[in-house]
Amino acid sequence: MASTLATNQDDQLAVRGKPKLGFLILLVFAVASANGAQLSNAILTLSLKSSVISSTAATTVLSIAVGVGSIFALVGYPLLGRLSDRTLSRFGRRKPYLLAGAVLLLAGAAATLAASSVTALAAGYALTTLGAVCALVACTALVPDQVAPEFRGPASAMLGLGAPLGAVLGIFLAQLVQPNLAAMLFLPAGVAALALLLLAARISDRAISREERPSFSLAEFAGTFWVNPLRHQGFGWAWISRLLIFFGVAAVNAYQAFYLIMVHHMDPATVGTAILVASLITTPISMIFAPLFGKLSDKTGRRKPFVLGAAVVFAIGLGLVAMATTYPMFLIAIAVVGLGQGVYFAVDYALIMEVLPDQDNPAKDLGIMNLASSLPSSLVPAVAPMLLLIGASAENPQNFTALFLAGAACAVIGALAILPIKKVK
Repeated sequence: MASTLATNQDDQLAVRGKPKLGFLILLVFAVASANGAQLSNAILTLSLKSSVISSTAATTVLSIAVGVGSIFALVGYPLLGRLSDRTLSRFGRRKPYLLAGAVLLLAGAAATLAASSVTALAAGYALTTLGAVCALVACTALVPDQVAPEFRGPASAMLGLGAPLGAVLGIFLAQLVQPNLAAMLFLPAGVAALALLLLAARISDRAISREERPSFSLAEFAGTFWVNPLRHQGFGWAWISRLLIFFGVAAVNAYQAFYLIMVHHMDPATVGTAILVASLITTPISMIFAPLFGKLSDKTGRRKPFVLGAAVVFAIGLGLVAMATTYPMFLIAIAVVGLGQGVYFAVDYALIMEVLPDQDNPAKDLGIMNLASSLPSSLVPAVAPMLLLIGASAENPQNFTALFLAGAACAVIGALAILPIKKVK
């Protein structure tokens, strides 16, 4: 048994090298398309479906559906991460979750389309969320599984770019077929399913033996949803930082469609095109700067300055969004947001992977860390109605300025939260 374990460890170290270009391309396609299926739903199609269910209370319907979906993400990321680390499938630890993600994203699209009530809509979005969680749990774990620490900058950029690139991809596909809601739901989900199947077919995902399988007890099950921030202070500070920064991301993503319709008087039937234009500004900027700063971070061996600077730029962009009085001003502001996102996403995951408590079984801890980016999607809809009512009037029934400024403030505080991390420069 000892010789078997040694061989398995040698095999594992052998794949932890410099990532090949093909791996990076398939990885970013899978992450982007999975994010695209969920984000096109959260940003666009869920808002449109909410308006169909209740034209007078669409924002409330949206908040409930997104909130329920986020609860599934809250439980799903660490739990599915733990299960992935312990999976004994002959196909490996990550492939089964790529396949499950493909199936659940398609099921979520079908359930959302058929929904005729708030409860049914929330169930549909929950399925979509679980599909994205399965896909992203597997994709994020593939990086520490297969990439050596000194080469994780570009791979981290690919993971980080998944959200903004996914928003562009998902919204682009959805608006191509607007106003056909069925096609707007199924086209992004179908592309995501294809990307996940391609990644599953092409990667080498080493199966673990029963001897290597992480132990599992009642106490360890409780630990699925918890990492002691006193024992692992770097992980704790990174988690808090990410949570606060993604408050700003969630504020823009969840309410962008309503903002453009109510403030800039966009036609609900074509608001997807307006969102696509904004995404086509932010995403290329992010795609240009993320790989550059990812490589620069690897060369310098430093992560903190990049995360700190990026979060501050991102907060400035949100402040400009809050002050935009015209759509062109909004586009300029969103370009600044894209610059901040590009640098942040370049090194965010690389920093996180250096503070993981268990480097050999990363999916569970990465699942907990992913909660820091998904939890704001639940918390923002809970507090957004109060912020939107600040100073509300007949002429200005929704105060989006207050919402975006609150997100900017959270991003600044989140940037400062990485300073106490001692393990990372």
